[in-house]
Amino acid sequence: MDSARPLKIGITCYPSVGGSGILASALGEELAQRGHEVHFISYERPFRMPASAPRLFFHPVVINDYGLFKYPDYTLPLSVKMAEVSRDHQLDILHVHYAVPHATAAILARSMLPLEQQPRVVTTLHGTDTTLLGADPGYGPAIHHALTHSDAVTTVSNFLQLETQRVLGFDGPIEVIHNFFEPRPARRSREEVRRELGLRDEVMILHASNLRPLKRVDLLLETVARIRPRETFKLVILAGGKFAPFAADVHRLGLDDRVIVRENVLDIEDYLQAADLGLFTSETESFCLSILEAMCFACPSVATRVGGIPEVIEDNVTGRLVPFGDADQLARAAKNLIEDAALRVKLGRAAQASAREQFSAEVIVPRYEALYRRVCRQD
Repeated sequence: MDSARPLKIGITCYPSVGGSGILASALGEELAQRGHEVHFISYERPFRMPASAPRLFFHPVVINDYGLFKYPDYTLPLSVKMAEVSRDHQLDILHVHYAVPHATAAILARSMLPLEQQPRVVTTLHGTDTTLLGADPGYGPAIHHALTHSDAVTTVSNFLQLETQRVLGFDGPIEVIHNFFEPRPARRSREEVRRELGLRDEVMILHASNLRPLKRVDLLLETVARIRPRETFKLVILAGGKFAPFAADVHRLGLDDRVIVRENVLDIEDYLQAADLGLFTSETESFCLSILEAMCFACPSVATRVGGIPEVIEDNVTGRLVPFGDADQLARAAKNLIEDAALRVKLGRAAQASAREQFSAEVIVPRYEALYRRVCRQD
């Protein structure tokens, strides 16, 4: 194929709030801005995907709830829509984020088409498709099959690359392409957001996640409960899910006036620019996009030293890393940065520089473009 012509790329991801969906949406937007034609295929419009933009299209998957099935099936309608979009728009690439069910659907979709109409399949693993589902005998073999039949496999961290090889026994090539984040302009000023949150001189500690068990919100709340004096901070949680199950813990720990929750926030930049310190207490992470989002706004984070997080934070340079599960150490690290504004600014500036140098769209998106070109040249 012509190595200079724009590509036609199909992207499938989970459209809900979460790192994989945000990354996939941002990647599609960046590719379209670079002249490629991008087609999102999913059951609903992905989170943060622009409503209208040149060369950016959305194809909804219709899921019928037939009485024949105990549970509605998504994989087969998705594969049919992938094949239809690939045929009608002459896609070069199907780039699927998450192996289940997206990679399996892509492999099936490709097999439905004549050889000359078959797109290449690129599978990006984001975490739980390896670390959770990969170890499940009901899913692991299907994931291994999908990876084996993909034209290229990528992971978002070196940690996840090694875990994929270990858990799935996959010995094919895996390219590590880290996540990126390109912030949009904030809609409100830092001062406006802080007024909305009732913040005066307090340090704003930020936590953003989908609240899944591995994020360990229980440990997050236990950590902030140990920070003294409490009047020096407020914890703002941007929740990509329902926070109600944790409300009792907030009350039990006496944090009712210290914790502010905002659910399913679209304009995350408003809150990122208002934050002073990130706090992440995960049990495991493949990358932790929320840390990178904070870094882009010169906001350093205290985080657990797990999974791919050490590939994002350089300890004592762009943030602080603490062993998992130690609420006392987490609280001490956070307290130190609450009290030492100069150190907080120093780490924040280094974090912002690292985000630009290592994890910007300018650095990462061309790596995906090169990968697409490479697989399209395969015999």
